[in-house]
Amino acid sequence: MNQQNEQYASRFHGLWALTNRELKKWYKEPFFLFISIIQPIIWMGLYGRSMNISSLFTSNPQIPSELADQFMKQTFGTSDYFSFMAVGMLSFTTLFTSMFSGMSIVWDRRLGFLNKVLSTPVARGSIILSKVLSATLRSIVQAAVVLLIAFALGLKTGISFHPLNILGVFLVIFLICMGLSALFVLIAIRSTKWETQMAIMNLLNLPLMFASNTFFPIANMPEWLQAIATVNPLSYANDAIRQMLIYDSINLQGLLFDFTYLGIFALIFASVGIVLSWRYLSK
Repeated sequence: MNQQNEQYASRFHGLWALTNRELKKWYKEPFFLFISIIQPIIWMGLYGRSMNISSLFTSNPQIPSELADQFMKQTFGTSDYFSFMAVGMLSFTTLFTSMFSGMSIVWDRRLGFLNKVLSTPVARGSIILSKVLSATLRSIVQAAVVLLIAFALGLKTGISFHPLNILGVFLVIFLICMGLSALFVLIAIRSTKWETQMAIMNLLNLPLMFASNTFFPIANMPEWLQAIATVNPLSYANDAIRQMLIYDSINLQGLLFDFTYLGIFALIFASVGIVLSWRYLSK
């Protein structure tokens, strides 16, 4: 029993050592933190405020303000488009961070660090999980900063909002980042060229973001795009966060489905990453 406990402790120590290494590369370079946060802030400050859709109705004297608010709530779930879009920036930050988890393993292979780790008793699954966990922790911190700035810029919460809902928001960020970072690590697990990984990131970045409800409700999209958006995990992350932050009422059944979908998404890709690491992660 003691030997088994020592093995578990050794595996956990290896996982934490690799995760801590990834985190050190992040917090010892504040510039990367600044870059990862400034982009969603620019989107919120420029795009979010310039696309003031609600003013198209409230500024029209022929449309009563009550009717304008009703139309906005029926379409976006809130009378303030900025709040709708600011929530999407949380998932955008998570997507941006998750993509670079795959790039990290490419550089580890090119610089020889991966060969050194593979020569140690550290489990190969821990190599994958360390990338996923470090990306997840970074996403939570960055999302917290973005959320605070969104409140400062005028994000309006719904009637059903409670401060404890913030914990649910972070749980959503945790699940979506676990799945996305595992996905991008899988894509990069055999790659030796950072140019290939960058091309994949640029290819998937905007389609994943725009083929979701980040900027616009799924119900108002073309039918062919709705089919894509309804399987996009970002759509479920956005919906869950919006229910907990800006919607006036919470659909418990819909919220439970969002968490279930995100949990299954994270579990599948994290599990597949661990399994494939034993087969494809080699010197």
